[in-house]
Amino acid sequence: MALRLDARLLMGKIRDLRCFTSRRHRIKEKWAATRPKHPPTSLALQHFDVTYSSQLGQLWPSVRVALLSERKYGALLNNFCTHDFEEDLTSQGCRDFVSDMVTKEHSCKERETEVEVSENSTLTAAEKCDVIGQHQLAAPRLSPNIKCLVFPRGDITRFKPARPDAYGLLSYYLMDAASVLPCLALDVHEGHTLLDLCAAPGGKTLALLQSQAIGFLCLNDSSVSRTLRLRKVLHSYVPKELLTNKNLRITSLDGTKWGEIEQNTFDRVLVDVPCTTDRHSLMEDDNNIFSKNRMGERRRLPQLQLQLLLAGLVAARPGGEIVYSTCTLSQIQNVGVVEQAIQLAHENYGIQLQVVDLHPLTHMFKNTFHFASDLRLGEMVIPHLAANFGPIYMCKLKRLT
Repeated sequence: MALRLDARLLMGKIRDLRCFTSRRHRIKEKWAATRPKHPPTSLALQHFDVTYSSQLGQLWPSVRVALLSERKYGALLNNFCTHDFEEDLTSQGCRDFVSDMVTKEHSCKERETEVEVSENSTLTAAEKCDVIGQHQLAAPRLSPNIKCLVFPRGDITRFKPARPDAYGLLSYYLMDAASVLPCLALDVHEGHTLLDLCAAPGGKTLALLQSQAIGFLCLNDSSVSRTLRLRKVLHSYVPKELLTNKNLRITSLDGTKWGEIEQNTFDRVLVDVPCTTDRHSLMEDDNNIFSKNRMGERRRLPQLQLQLLLAGLVAARPGGEIVYSTCTLSQIQNVGVVEQAIQLAHENYGIQLQVVDLHPLTHMFKNTFHFASDLRLGEMVIPHLAANFGPIYMCKLKRLT
């Protein structure tokens, strides 16, 4: 009882003391410093609600729910690892979405060709060969070495962390499976020279290395810290002798200036540009481009993306192919940048470009990913609750001159 009375007296004295303490000398919680009134994730959602509701219309509410839900991952198998974990992952219900669809598509094409040839009995032998050749050209030629396993549609099971082999190389790399699509679209042939202009953190680079067809690979990222992260990823998945090979080069140069460094050089160029990174912007306050102190950087993004794509176009040789990709739904950062680049490449550099139709590629994977249906240029994976990959936008350009 005495203790209660003492406590009440003490509280009363504290209240009296506060009355005689001026407001400016009272200790206040630094609420603004610890709990921002408008965190970056909240600002990002507000921005997307305005922008994407106009851009996507009735589709936006379902895409919004998917973006705010846990994303799905794919396991990119590491061919350099001595342990084969494909059978182990398959036993858990995973499937390799690349080889599965390639096998099915090719068998369908073969059946269609056989039917067409058999039904046209009037065709000469040469004409029958032409029909077969046309069907073979229509089907995308994908690397059999790139394997990415995913759980079935609607299955949100998480992958276990990858384990190293006897040489310390990890068995698979977890990434958004849709990120493999730009690498497949690049269509690397044996001996090609390749430039990955914005290579960090390294997922797409690893996918390209799995093809084991690259003659020379240049990996660049303008950020030194991101380049260090890229090197760390590569050391965890790629043998040391390959990393020290003269046919692989890692640089930390300004990508927008690359056209001044090397012109008309590469068979293939991947321009996977910095963007608003929609999922990260909605889920993580740390390093968020919607932070108020990064507003200028965010507004300059389309111009930076345009400069990077133009540099990639100049670096490619005539006849070479370039894939531009982002992980945003933004029309300004996607189709808008590509349209400007096509125009400026012609006006400023005399470069003629042809947009390569990627529909045959996306058609193969329509059961794995949810694709946008009405883009003027390129293809885009849209997040969907049953197939929560993306967003990933990609557009392929062929340099004619």
